[in-house]
Amino acid sequence: MDEPPVTSPPRTRLLDLVTVLLLSVTAVLTAWCGFEASKWGGEMSIAFSQASSARVQAAAAESTAQAARQYDLTIYTEWVLAEADGRDELVSFIEERFTDEFRVAFDAWIAEGRQSLGPFAMDEYVPPGTEEAAELHARADARFDEALANNQRGDDYSLLTVLFALVLFFAALSQNQRATWRRLTFLGLGLVLGLAGVVVLATFPIKI
Repeated sequence: MDEPPVTSPPRTRLLDLVTVLLLSVTAVLTAWCGFEASKWGGEMSIAFSQASSARVQAAAAESTAQAARQYDLTIYTEWVLAEADGRDELVSFIEERFTDEFRVAFDAWIAEGRQSLGPFAMDEYVPPGTEEAAELHARADARFDEALANNQRGDDYSLLTVLFALVLFFAALSQNQRATWRRLTFLGLGLVLGLAGVVVLATFPIKI
């Protein structure tokens, strides 16, 4: 005569169900956190690369501005010497060779009665490349700050991965406990940590 099948108590079946659900959900959340950490790590690398590129472009723009300033300074020096010698024709000849950017400052300097130290001290003097360099430096700073923020987001997701790994550990450990109180203890720890992780996860930005 066949023996009747052994059935588990309702409490045991309930604990098994909760454990399986906890393991399943936590496994999915762990994979999700790993995915997000990888995505934010990629965004960090892109932002750092863009910041470096903007720095290089800013340096090139600054070189352009420096070369233009040096040219204007050379021409202005010749103008000062010619005016000091009273060589009006040479003065006019030199003035015709002023760059557009320097001419604006020079005219403003003359208009104010030469009170400033020279055209280079005027706010109107903006050699080509100066504004571009400032914009590129600002862009580089913004991208660098963004890269640091993305790095922190990736680290946050990595920490959550460790937290959910602990949840898996406690859930798996609870299955090997014969004493009900020990199983409830480990399962409870896993549930508390898992709930805390979900609450924290809900505050994190998502990158698809």
